[in-house]
Amino acid sequence: MKKKWTLAVWLMIAALALLAFAGASISSAGDKNDRWVGTWASSPQLGDATNAPPAPGFADSTLRQIVHVSIGGQQIRVRFSNAFGAAPLVISSAHVALSAGGGAIKPETDKALTFDGHSSVTIPSGAPMYSDPLDFDLVPLSDLAITIHLTAVPDAVTTHPGSRTTSYLQAGDAVSAAAMPSAAHFEHWYFLNGVDVLSKSSGAAVVTFGDSITDGARTTDNANTRWPDDLARRLQANKKTAGIGVLNEGIGGNRLVHDMTGPNALARFDRDVLSQDGVRWLIVLEGINDLGGRTRAAARNEQVPTAQDLIAAYEQIILRAHAHHILVFGATILPYEGAGYFTPEGEADRQTINNWIRTSGNFDGVIDLDAATRDAQHPSHLAAAADSGDHLHPADGGYKIMADAIDLKVFKK
Repeated sequence: MKKKWTLAVWLMIAALALLAFAGASISSAGDKNDRWVGTWASSPQLGDATNAPPAPGFADSTLRQIVHVSIGGQQIRVRFSNAFGAAPLVISSAHVALSAGGGAIKPETDKALTFDGHSSVTIPSGAPMYSDPLDFDLVPLSDLAITIHLTAVPDAVTTHPGSRTTSYLQAGDAVSAAAMPSAAHFEHWYFLNGVDVLSKSSGAAVVTFGDSITDGARTTDNANTRWPDDLARRLQANKKTAGIGVLNEGIGGNRLVHDMTGPNALARFDRDVLSQDGVRWLIVLEGINDLGGRTRAAARNEQVPTAQDLIAAYEQIILRAHAHHILVFGATILPYEGAGYFTPEGEADRQTINNWIRTSGNFDGVIDLDAATRDAQHPSHLAAAADSGDHLHPADGGYKIMADAIDLKVFKK
């Protein structure tokens, strides 16, 4: 009798275990409907003397940085980078909060980040590091303050010089300070690489991959008027596209086939595009610095790339993106006559390249930013309404013209 009772118990335990397993399977299946999608990103670069931190420096200091996100969510994670550091980077504590303007935060939103359950993290040389997921009510198009206390920083720092957004540096540990009135102010990001939100499976991101025109050169500081910012606002205003994050992977001075400011586009492609979370689309606007670089090629001991060299680079980008099921849109290169490095030979190559972008069929779609921004009477020049005055970079209004020229129907899912 005792043996039968034992067998019955074992059968009951087995049945309960089977039910628990089934429940767990159902729960796991539900979790699979969620995915991490980037809401903000920047391209890491090696810092130099022109973007060294001001006093008090990074040792035992608090760094508060503000980022303007695209999509929102209820759970976030933050990515830091020591990509160019030759030694470990030690962050003793990190907090996030909604910005209250300037260097202030909304204290009621302040939360600590953790890394594998710990408040501090050591990031190895050359590596990125994700925080643990954090419950946080992140509103679309809001400003997020990310504050870190630094303990050990490599001599070679990882930065993004063209932030066009003010950061704040203060001696000591002030990660939860409501304001930082004694902080030094500067327009660079350091060690900060991305912010993701947990999204439903319908969520996705578009990477805008380019040079200073994508990075937002000559925009108004702290106004978030880069063309990717304007695109994010348009996407949010459209119910069908409101779940699409915009990741700005522009680097001022970047080139397709030669290093200059930051690694060349082909070299940084895996890190800045393929490793981003939830990417479904890619917009490529690169090449103008390669065209203008011919005026400085001899001094740099470089061979001037031909139009075909740049086309071959585009083809490599398309090939590598397609291997990861990312749709690639080619943006035509903007006019630049009147800029300091303009040459007739560069203009001829620009026309050749733009014609190939429009007609080759190699891209999944074409965004004709040349047509949107050029002077109708002098098509090798930017239109007055688009030109910031240097005849190369658009003004705030010109960046809006660029974003408005993108047909949102290309972002069909």
